[in-house]
Amino acid sequence: MASLSASSKLLKPKFREFDSSSPSMQLNKKKGGHVHCALQSPSVLHFSKQSTTYQPQPQTIAAPNVTKESISSLSSSSSSSSYPTPTIDLNFLQKAAAMALDAVESALTTRELQHPLPKTADPTVQIAGNFAPVPEHPVQHSLPVTGKIPDCINGVYIRNGANPHFEPVAGHHFFDGDGMVHAVQFKDGSASYACRFTETERLVQERALGRPVFPKAIGELHGHSGIARLLLFYARGLVGLVDPNHGTGVANAGLVYFNNRLLAMSEDDLPYHVRITPAGDLTTVKRYNFDGQLNSTMIAHPKLDPVTGELFALSYDVIQKPYLKYFKFSPDGTKSNDIEIQLEQPTMMHDFAVTENYVVIPDQQVVFKMGEMIRGGSPVVYDKDKVARFGVLDKYAKDSSGIKWCEVPDCFCFHLWNAWEEPDTDEVVVIGSCMTPADSIFNECDEGLKSTLSEIRLNLKTGKSTRRPIISPDEQVNLEAGMVNKNHLGRKTRFAYLAIAEPWPKVSGFAKVDLSTGEVKKHIYGEEKYGGEPLFLPAGSEIEDDGYILSFVHDEKMWKSELQIVNAMSLELEATIKLPSRVPYGFHGTFINSMDLKNQA
Repeated sequence: MASLSASSKLLKPKFREFDSSSPSMQLNKKKGGHVHCALQSPSVLHFSKQSTTYQPQPQTIAAPNVTKESISSLSSSSSSSSYPTPTIDLNFLQKAAAMALDAVESALTTRELQHPLPKTADPTVQIAGNFAPVPEHPVQHSLPVTGKIPDCINGVYIRNGANPHFEPVAGHHFFDGDGMVHAVQFKDGSASYACRFTETERLVQERALGRPVFPKAIGELHGHSGIARLLLFYARGLVGLVDPNHGTGVANAGLVYFNNRLLAMSEDDLPYHVRITPAGDLTTVKRYNFDGQLNSTMIAHPKLDPVTGELFALSYDVIQKPYLKYFKFSPDGTKSNDIEIQLEQPTMMHDFAVTENYVVIPDQQVVFKMGEMIRGGSPVVYDKDKVARFGVLDKYAKDSSGIKWCEVPDCFCFHLWNAWEEPDTDEVVVIGSCMTPADSIFNECDEGLKSTLSEIRLNLKTGKSTRRPIISPDEQVNLEAGMVNKNHLGRKTRFAYLAIAEPWPKVSGFAKVDLSTGEVKKHIYGEEKYGGEPLFLPAGSEIEDDGYILSFVHDEKMWKSELQIVNAMSLELEATIKLPSRVPYGFHGTFINSMDLKNQA
């Protein structure tokens, strides 16, 4: 959330070198057990064993129903790591400082855990059941297939997600976990699977220390304890225990394939370049700044124009102005100048939209107020006095002077699925899921979450807007996470494929929604089966819904995971691929075809 810059040249630790571009290290799983939650089914948690060269104070969170069998299972499987755990060499002053800071953190954690954590920061809620982390899995080929994989599917389906490497010591939100990419490669009618951590600077440093030390933006940074954790992190930076100058992000949210590179992203950092090996495994190449052109964060939902091949993106800052910047990349990766978008306060900007000629920027009511931490609250705040608005700016503008703002009261769309222009009415049409309560993902509330698929019309001539639910009230269902046919992004589309987020926060299937008529067709994954974002993969024709839906699905009864391939026109199940590892519920994915795989940088 807040970027910190503190390091000491005099007390800089010496990191033992290892090959960060090789496949990620296997987890050394910490002894644990079953965690129960009213929302999710129980599961065994897989965490790396926490140990350091300077013996930190013990910090644990009790997990109910820990059995000898579950501990034995975790311990025996932790010995399979084929890569050494990196460590750091500390001098005498650093060891002394580390022990003192650890003692302070231990006291802070003990005090925090004397009071119940809110559900939005309670790890026994946030990472219970199939939201729990898994160890890495090396590539495994010739997976069992029921049905037939369509001939047109050749390449790799990849999906990002949050997967904490270390057991949380205090507050933890699902969004705080380290990034892990899951990959299924299709080749000649056969399929393989692998999953690997994205080797972020944050993860590499925490592995070297043997414990989590970077603040968790949502789970920990609230109230006075959040301020204390920021100060602890700053102090560790001053004595050279950590170096935040090369990024603090987790790269767990979005994925995009652009300019021959797969980029893993979260909005708190630069992207990370991940490469798919010919065998179908994953390796982290490096933190990617587009050859020195990008020196600020980039949100996890950049937009790739299917016609021009350009990539459009935003960057927001929660501390200092400019709070928001817009920029684009040409197909060869050349970055434009930043365009500063004038905002009165830092605003949550998780997603945006593009049309053929415009970029659509939502300035909504979920904002950042760091001063709320001083008053004991969360810095992520729903501002009831603010009127939400959408800005429409020429995609190729040289500055923001021509932006046109349209007020859209009481609107918070965490995701926007598409947008297009309707010149006959001077309108830009935006398709998104409007969530209420707007900040319920981040702050605990008693009201149940509602996500309404909506059509928002922005009149560029009058500055007025209209908003209507696309689905009739009797068919209303929570729809979150999904997409349109990406070959039509920014142009008028008829269909959207969206996750049925029920029972929240699980996903029981996906809906194919006719955006013009409101007709809803559903594919339900099966009894006690839940999944995530449906990925639409075009089959290659000009027909908009000619393609297939790919989605990871977990059977909570059998405790097995699979990949379902569904015909997007008929919603009939074409094939099911049995996976060798549990795949936790996660975030966003993409598909790289076999030709692009050969051309990776």
